[in-house]
Amino acid sequence: MNANSKPDGRYLVITELFQPTKGGTAVWFDEVYRRMGGAGTHILTADVAGAAEHDRDSPNTIHRLGLKRYSWMRPESLPVYAEFFFKTLSVGWRNPVTQIHAGRVLPEGLVAVRAGKLLRLPVVIYAHGEEITTWRHPRRVKAMTEAYCAAQLVIANSDFTRGLLLDMGVRPERVVIINPGVDTERFRPGLDGSALRASLGLSPQAKLVLSVGRLSRRKGFDYVMQALPELVRRGLDVHHAVIGKGEDLDYLTQIRAASPMPERIHLLGGVSADDLPLWYAASDLFAMPNRDIGADTEGFGMVYIEAAACGRASLAGQAGGTGSAVLDGDTGLRCDGNSAQAVTDALFRLLDPVSGVAGDCARRAEARAHRDFAWSAVARRTLEVCDTLRR
Repeated sequence: MNANSKPDGRYLVITELFQPTKGGTAVWFDEVYRRMGGAGTHILTADVAGAAEHDRDSPNTIHRLGLKRYSWMRPESLPVYAEFFFKTLSVGWRNPVTQIHAGRVLPEGLVAVRAGKLLRLPVVIYAHGEEITTWRHPRRVKAMTEAYCAAQLVIANSDFTRGLLLDMGVRPERVVIINPGVDTERFRPGLDGSALRASLGLSPQAKLVLSVGRLSRRKGFDYVMQALPELVRRGLDVHHAVIGKGEDLDYLTQIRAASPMPERIHLLGGVSADDLPLWYAASDLFAMPNRDIGADTEGFGMVYIEAAACGRASLAGQAGGTGSAVLDGDTGLRCDGNSAQAVTDALFRLLDPVSGVAGDCARRAEARAHRDFAWSAVARRTLEVCDTLRR
């Protein structure tokens, strides 16, 4: 796929998550399908604030749906299934679409396989990992298994997720791995983050560890914050900035208050889309040493690739599918995210100016991100695997 031969795929894409909704999954589908198809690709998605403005610039045909849930109804998502199902049939009958693609297994995937049988169209379902490990109600497990096993193709976001699918009984030849990507025009090396560093009062010699993501226990931000006193004791002038919102805000605020060095911890909340790449540029290292909390896990971790595209090495945990995003010893390090000491030691190894580990990893991470994870590369790979369904 090149600039002179843009495909005009005729896909019917069902996804509740789509821009301008925030989040990596919403970005993924918008970026890929605007490259894979034009007006012949129909996107069925939720009607959200800012949708009209976004859709004016999209090359795809976007259908916005109400997708309301009612707490008094069992299941409360029944109206969502129904609206997706009947709209899928309507669009599929009226337009010459060739495949149905579902952004998640529930509700989209189950709708896709049921409608696909009536429309006689092949179905592709995306699998992200977290839904398989956390949606453990027997009824949901049964529905997920039906959908995944009935699909002609399942796109897994990592080796970890592929393993989960195989454990569910999905045939190996029907599972392909396509990692999510990054906007390499927005996230790139050479950006000037000096003003943001100055806003935190950092000296030119200070090291800044950056964490980005939902404030959730499994992200491991707490252990990074708690590592700072020991890192300073070992001779590092280091600060930690956390970008994100979520249920753990009070918990992380308490950790900062109890720290002997609260001035080195910066809870920034949400930041603008324009400023996010600059924060990566302002940092010296990205850290999200994830760990499993119950069944909650990290399926991939797009933020690692954003950091890599900006020329930054990453520290990840060993849980979930982060091994597909961070290559241990190559583009960063992976450590036992359940161990605060392991997190501290890995941070020191990456930040130690004598070792040079972070610099070497950062160079390899940047090259890999721009080669393998640019959205054009992800769209090309997606097009290649979906073309196999036409043969």
